[in-house]
Amino acid sequence: MIKQLIRLARPKQWVKNGILLISLVFSGELSNLGKVEISIIATAIFCLLSSSVYTINDMVDAEKDRQHPTKKNRPLASGQISNSQATTMVVLLWVVSIVGAWFINLNFFIISLVFVGFNIIYSAWLKNIVILDVMSVAISFVIRAYAGALAIDVTASKWLIINTLLLALFLGFGKRRHELILLEEGATAHRKILDKYSPYLLDQMIGVTTASVVVMYMLYSFSPEVMNKLGTGNLFLTIPFVVYGIFRYLYLIHKEEQGGSPTRVLITDKPIMITVILWMLTSIIILYWF
Repeated sequence: MIKQLIRLARPKQWVKNGILLISLVFSGELSNLGKVEISIIATAIFCLLSSSVYTINDMVDAEKDRQHPTKKNRPLASGQISNSQATTMVVLLWVVSIVGAWFINLNFFIISLVFVGFNIIYSAWLKNIVILDVMSVAISFVIRAYAGALAIDVTASKWLIINTLLLALFLGFGKRRHELILLEEGATAHRKILDKYSPYLLDQMIGVTTASVVVMYMLYSFSPEVMNKLGTGNLFLTIPFVVYGIFRYLYLIHKEEQGGSPTRVLITDKPIMITVILWMLTSIIILYWF
């Protein structure tokens, strides 16, 4: 049963919470060991909160997941874990993470509650409203990014918020397209909202967000405000990594029929993984050594 509870917590999805560390890097605080420690603890707390949210979502979607070729094997959908066991795990995760959030600072505690509350609303209502379903997932990423800044008491950059929102929208629409193509006639049985989408509509939305992500990141890199704040004008050197990463992901969506799980793509597609690592290393070198 322990193995199934771990699967229910979806630890592979914890990589998404790495976004909490972005504020640490781009605020110039990476050399502050105290704030590094706080950021790591805050990220761990959001990993636990995320697991509680995934568990709630699986409880709500258990019947629909049974119609999905891969999700039918999830612990709740397959009946390996009962609802009462899942509920107990959610309560334990909440107690540990919320108490931990309180000891970081009040603002982080509040945004942790907001994160949980917003995701419960998403699972109960927003996930069934076309376009808002994907926007809600994107806002969840924005909350993570904002939480990372609050944890170490730095100002959340508006550029970070905008870029996070656009990138999450890009990934979200790509995921919806993958589900629609993969499930075909059975798509609406798994996720009713897919009936409101079409491959053509999603391709249009993906096109808009693709251009928006690339252009916004370029504007960020060349912004005089950012140059003055970070003390460098060389951030533009990271643009090729962002452009290649976006185009590589588009290739995976359209030619390899991947994109159903951005997290899986990140940890299994070597070009994407190497690109992300090189982007982060280049950013750190530019910010802290030049």
